[in-house]
Amino acid sequence: MTLQQIFEENATYVWRVLRRLGVRDADVEDVCQEVFLVVHRKLDTFDGSSALRTWLYGICLRLASEYRRRPHRRREEVAGTVPEQIMPAPQDETLDRRRALDRLDAALEQLDDDKRAVFVLYEIEQLPMAEIAKAAGCPLQTAYSRLRAARAQIEATMRRQELAAAPAGAARMTERSSA
Repeated sequence: MTLQQIFEENATYVWRVLRRLGVRDADVEDVCQEVFLVVHRKLDTFDGSSALRTWLYGICLRLASEYRRRPHRRREEVAGTVPEQIMPAPQDETLDRRRALDRLDAALEQLDDDKRAVFVLYEIEQLPMAEIAKAAGCPLQTAYSRLRAARAQIEATMRRQELAAAPAGAARMTERSSA
């Protein structure tokens, strides 16, 4: 398989994985390019003992981890509240989906690298757990344990986000009905 074929078949996958591993939208293109530079350098060492996407995920995982450790990330300060995004007037469904994805991204940020890797590969990319364990370099049962812990943490974070958003939404509804 050539680098061009690998890129054409997997660029969207790599982009999506990097985004879910905490690479900011503004930097995904650069980190994606780094992934394919590594693929170019190491393609002759790929022995096929794992699936190509598992190998690519391992590269994404390392580069996303390096990205999150870069000095520009450490200087960033997270705002207490995220300003409301101005969006064109699309269908409510699209807006709800975007908000749900934003909440998922925020919840993924709370996970450590090991749990995040297993959760993203299993729940989002739907890879078999045996491949995930191999990519993560851990025993199969450890991968399942990380998934269970990640699910619990994601669920708790999402619940807290819903509770925090509920009073604000209820207040807006009250303001509209009294006007």
